[in-house]
Amino acid sequence: MTSPAQKLRDLITKGEHFVAAEAYSALTGRIVQSVGFQAAYLGGHACSAFHYAVPDNGVFSQIEQLDQATRIQDAMDIPLIADADTLGETVADAFHFTRKYIRSGIAGYHVEDEVNPKHSKFSSGLISIADMQFRIDAATRARGDHPFVIIARCDEMYPDARGGGGTGNIEEAIKRGKAYAEAGADALVFPIASAEAHAQIVPEMPIPVCTLGFNLPDTAFTLSTGWGWTGAAQLHLSRAKELMETGTVKMDHVLPGKDQLIEQDLYDALTLEWAQKTGRKTR
Repeated sequence: MTSPAQKLRDLITKGEHFVAAEAYSALTGRIVQSVGFQAAYLGGHACSAFHYAVPDNGVFSQIEQLDQATRIQDAMDIPLIADADTLGETVADAFHFTRKYIRSGIAGYHVEDEVNPKHSKFSSGLISIADMQFRIDAATRARGDHPFVIIARCDEMYPDARGGGGTGNIEEAIKRGKAYAEAGADALVFPIASAEAHAQIVPEMPIPVCTLGFNLPDTAFTLSTGWGWTGAAQLHLSRAKELMETGTVKMDHVLPGKDQLIEQDLYDALTLEWAQKTGRKTR
């Protein structure tokens, strides 16, 4: 049986653009698989906000992300890519957490180069190229010959003015991307980079480049996030207000395909067989 990691690696090697659709829970993982997506993605902000009600600025831990990512991957046959933030603070952390991701059966992750606490009021900047290379090297050592996919996230195009750690310098982004590939990354992602910036960066990269949140031509795949968990929260808020104001919620309570999504028939059949064979009453 092909592992999720090998499936993801094969998708990338195939060279045809694909979308890893947002899956922030086991059920939403089953949903994106059921509609035909070949891969799924769990973003850090999606997980931290939806499951723990905390921001994704360094306070959210890899243990918490691993817990949810494992639940999602277990529920699907398609591969899951997880947002691994910085993989901790040291190369030992990077090695340790990479082994945990692999042992949890997750297909791959992306690891970023911003200094913690990231995406916060602290103007953090990026770690040195050498330190990021050592972080990636530690991850590749932990991986060994396992097909687990390591995506290096370069935040150089994610400027301080927008809450990132970069300066928006394309030459620096290209320099970092090449260095991360040299260290052993399988793919690269440059969040917030414009289509114009991608047009300059992608041809210079020796490994595939993906995008975060939106599709762009000539990129390998897209990590699609934000529409799922925010949409669910918006709907919940709207219906909670409706319930508070009117005492009821006007909606169709049927989720099409629910029984298939939760394998209702499988478990019903197991229970029925047990009951019949042991002489118990059945419905």
